[in-house]
Amino acid sequence: MKESLRTGICFGTTSGIITTLGLIVGLHAGTHSRLVIIGGILTIAIADAFSDSLGIHVSEESENKHTGRELWESTACTFIAKFFFAMTFIAPILVLELYTAIIVSVAWGLLILAGISYYVSRVGKEKPWKVVLEHLVIAMIVIAITHYVGDWIGMAFV
Repeated sequence: MKESLRTGICFGTTSGIITTLGLIVGLHAGTHSRLVIIGGILTIAIADAFSDSLGIHVSEESENKHTGRELWESTACTFIAKFFFAMTFIAPILVLELYTAIIVSVAWGLLILAGISYYVSRVGKEKPWKVVLEHLVIAMIVIAITHYVGDWIGMAFV
């Protein structure tokens, strides 16, 4: 796979998963509102996907070693991957009881993150278990922090 495509897909997927899981867990803890969570996911899928794709574009551009085509490939792949993976979290929220949907979303996100981490470890010739574990621990820290922040907001302001 071309490096520009791999960069966009790996960054967009990872960012889409971590950001969306943090948002879902935090909003659920603070509001317990299906509508608020869906609105948050849509916001992440659009605004944050554009933001991250521009961020990867500027970052790659600043390296001054990529062609214009490579820059736009990374940009487009980042947007598509982040948008697509963020949107996948809407299905469980729509069809399952909300608490169950949160559990399913976390499991789904961690599964995809483990898969992309395994792929990255193989490309980088690193020990897969170390890379996968590192990325899953970071994701779980984000999930825990956003849950407690959501709880705090829910108790303090609602």
